[in-house]
Amino acid sequence: MGWQQMNTTPLHDYERTVHFADTDAAGVVYFANLLRFCHEAYEDALAQLGVDLRQFFSSSGLIVPITEAQVRFLKPLYCGDRLRVRIDPQRLDNSCFQLTYTLYDATGNRVAIARTQHICLQLPQRRRGTIPDPLREWLKSAPATASDRQP
Repeated sequence: MGWQQMNTTPLHDYERTVHFADTDAAGVVYFANLLRFCHEAYEDALAQLGVDLRQFFSSSGLIVPITEAQVRFLKPLYCGDRLRVRIDPQRLDNSCFQLTYTLYDATGNRVAIARTQHICLQLPQRRRGTIPDPLREWLKSAPATASDRQP
């Protein structure tokens, strides 16, 4: 899977600037781009954990698709705004996990809350697989609960 030695230091939040291409005709961040920002933060967290991203997102025997996504918009973001994304992970069962993203503007105000659910699938059968390290290590601080949906 391309795992390296796990980083044991706390993960830092992901930060970026909102670009003109992120906005719509009204000048605010296009709604779907908020999920793109969350995915950028997820990739950044994986890299901080020591994951080889090139191998992680290729056919390496395990895929980790998103099975559900939800966003709650609280305040608009505009071109030039600074954005910070904090991720709170939670293990749902041995093959599923959830990430909750809280997005903040430069003054520390919450601008959105998003949530994605992920499942680990073994290839080529696409059967449930076990969450690999270091993802399991990242998720272990959250209590395990039974998933309330069947992917």
